[in-house]
Amino acid sequence: MELNVQEMLFQFLGGLGIFLFGIKYMGDGLQKSAGDRLRDILDRFTTNPFMGVLTGIVVTCLIQSSSGTTVITVGLVSAGFLTLRQAIGIIMGANIGTTVTAFIIGIKISDYALPIIALGAILLFFFKNRKIHNLGQIVFGFGTLFFGLELMGDGMKPLRTLEAFHDLTVSMSDNPVLGVVIGTVFTLIVQSSSATIGILQELYSQGLIDIQAALPVLFGDNIGTTITAVLAAIGASVAAKRAAATHVLFNLIGAAIFILILPLYTNLIEAIQSGLGLNPAMTIAFAHGIFNISNTVIQFPFIGALAFIVTKMIPGDDVLIEYKTKHLDPIFIEQSPAIAIGSAQEEVIRMGKIAIKGLEETQAFLITKNQKHAEMANQIEDAINNLDGKITAYLVAVTSSPLSPHESERHAVLVDTVRDIERIGDHFENILEQINAQINGKVVMTEEAMDDLKTMFTLTIKTVEEAIDALDHHNKELAIDVLKKERSIDGLEKSLRKKSISRLSEGACSVKGGIIFVDIISNLERIGDHAVNIAETVLGDSKYKYR
Repeated sequence: MELNVQEMLFQFLGGLGIFLFGIKYMGDGLQKSAGDRLRDILDRFTTNPFMGVLTGIVVTCLIQSSSGTTVITVGLVSAGFLTLRQAIGIIMGANIGTTVTAFIIGIKISDYALPIIALGAILLFFFKNRKIHNLGQIVFGFGTLFFGLELMGDGMKPLRTLEAFHDLTVSMSDNPVLGVVIGTVFTLIVQSSSATIGILQELYSQGLIDIQAALPVLFGDNIGTTITAVLAAIGASVAAKRAAATHVLFNLIGAAIFILILPLYTNLIEAIQSGLGLNPAMTIAFAHGIFNISNTVIQFPFIGALAFIVTKMIPGDDVLIEYKTKHLDPIFIEQSPAIAIGSAQEEVIRMGKIAIKGLEETQAFLITKNQKHAEMANQIEDAINNLDGKITAYLVAVTSSPLSPHESERHAVLVDTVRDIERIGDHFENILEQINAQINGKVVMTEEAMDDLKTMFTLTIKTVEEAIDALDHHNKELAIDVLKKERSIDGLEKSLRKKSISRLSEGACSVKGGIIFVDIISNLERIGDHAVNIAETVLGDSKYKYR
């Protein structure tokens, strides 16, 4: 029979695309059903590496993607939510959790793929309830996964007539390292170990590959899936790079161990297959599961060693911005509201200093147009939002205890200050968007405009610094100076608006450039207003408070 290469490729690639869509769509539905609080789950339940493993398993089962879990973990380590040791536990758990997809595929319900898709479509299009809609997304993705897998299988059937493919599988049986390389490269391309394991299950089910050749490919699939975490860590913090490196190292070590004991492992899988009467697809699922569980058990006692190795491989500071609170201890709320309020103030001061760092990074982005400054500023803004929620919740909890008039006043000041700092974060985020608009629109600012922006930025940052210092040390002189500086900011903003209009009328700058310029100085002026709000709490004068 003549091999129709075009038809084979179309079916295989189309099936692969549908399979990947099914995995992603089902994972998104599961994530929405979980309340979209995966970051909180990872943060809250990873108190130690063992809990990290369990959490990694659960989260990966929820989103059906070990790469997704690892990328979230890389972000959390970078942000300071997780330590490297906790992250290693999650990564190990993610490798176990991803085996669930292979077991689902092993059930072999491809004959019912189309009815399942139809059921998912009904739930998606004929019901308005959000929970039913999420369920429909899960069901639709589940059916699409199997439909794509069936198309891939049909596309691969003609390979049995191809002599070159037969020779390749023989070579893979004789040379396991070749199988590892093939599995790694293919997963690097597809960026989904679930997809490559699914393809492997189909190849084995159709007798296109034997178990001796399939197992090394499976090991390679596990190595290849680390590419997503590596890509996520490019340009990220040192801590993020270490987490990604740990993922690579963990899977490389696992593959090396199992290549060394491949004959024993092959015999074990064959014994399990015959003993339990497993179908070929389920046999690969068991092989995948046993490999990842065993790899975790073997390497779990050496988490400290893994952390040490990647720390030596990638030197530098661990955390750039810490999202977690440092001073809020719940025990103070009942025992001593005064101490609790003092602790909250320490956290508010810390939040203010983080906001200042965000302003500095935003100014650096304005001047250099280097995206690393924008990424850092956005991360800081995210940290400010997190601290806002945590500090506010703590201050609300403090009100459950009786407060003296003085404590009530301090409490109110902190509530207001947290809101002001959070708004400062919003304003420098707005400025980041304007700078990006300038870059994307290729808008050129005049040298005079840039000098004006630098001047106003420097004055605004200094004003916020003094406001935070005034609050920290209850320094009324500094607070008064903040009010003076803010009046200078107001005057400068009006002056710069007039200069911008003059440049526009003279044709020295574009309309887009003028709009961006005015938006930036407007946001800086509002940041100055919030600095005044903070200073006025020190002075005990709310007469001129801004909102």
